[in-house]
Amino acid sequence: MYTLYLFILALAGGGLTIVFRRVKGVACLDVLAGWLLAGCIGLGGLWSFMGHAFIPAKVAESIGWPTSPFQWEIAMANLALGVLGVMCIWFRGRFRLATAISASVYLLGCAAGHVRQMITAGDFAVNNAGPILWVGDLALPLLTLTLVVIVEVRTRANAAA
Repeated sequence: MYTLYLFILALAGGGLTIVFRRVKGVACLDVLAGWLLAGCIGLGGLWSFMGHAFIPAKVAESIGWPTSPFQWEIAMANLALGVLGVMCIWFRGRFRLATAISASVYLLGCAAGHVRQMITAGDFAVNNAGPILWVGDLALPLLTLTLVVIVEVRTRANAAA
């Protein structure tokens, strides 16, 4: 459920930032992308790292999987994304684009794995078929990548004009 909470918090934080700072135009999309990158991908990645690294049996059970030594590798992938997401607070432009692309590849790949488990193993555990799939592995990467690409394209177009 943390995925859903972080997603709602990022959308609310982005919306409030836009309203109170009176942000206009493409900058609104940049603010929202920043909140999604830092809040969801950054903090979410760090949270996932801690779960897979320090309480792997509990996390595996919640996904409907047996505990596996590969969870350490999943923890490291989540740590890398978490660090990149948090760094998006200070770095913009192509850094955010690279972070959004890498997060999208990883998370959409995770979504494919979750769907495969649902079909082949009937695994409908909450952390396989719940908010982690629909919000964290599908909506988050698609929305974030879309926002970052739009910001990057418009920024380049404005610089060329």
